[in-house]
Amino acid sequence: MFDTSSVSGISGDGASGIFELDLTGHEARRRAEVLAALGDTWDPIEAMTGETDAQRLLYSGLDAEQQATYDLLVAAGVLPAAGQG
Repeated sequence: MFDTSSVSGISGDGASGIFELDLTGHEARRRAEVLAALGDTWDPIEAMTGETDAQRLLYSGLDAEQQATYDLLVAAGVLPAAGQG
C-alpha cells in the first residue's frame, strides 16, 4: 500500500483532506516557451486578420441549404455571425 503520510493533505490513516497544487510557476514558464517558439516575427494582428479572412472564405459560396444550416448555427450561437469571429 502507498504511504500517504508524506503527502500534504492526507493523514496517515488514509482519511482524505485537501490536496492543493500550485501551477502558477508552470503556467508562466509555459507561456514564456510559447512566446519564444512564436519568435520575434510573429504578428498577432496579422494572425487574427488571417483567421478572419479564412473564416470569411470558408463560409462564402454556400448553396441555399448550406446557407440555411449556417444561419441556423449562428442563431443557435454555435458559430459566430459574420465579422464577429
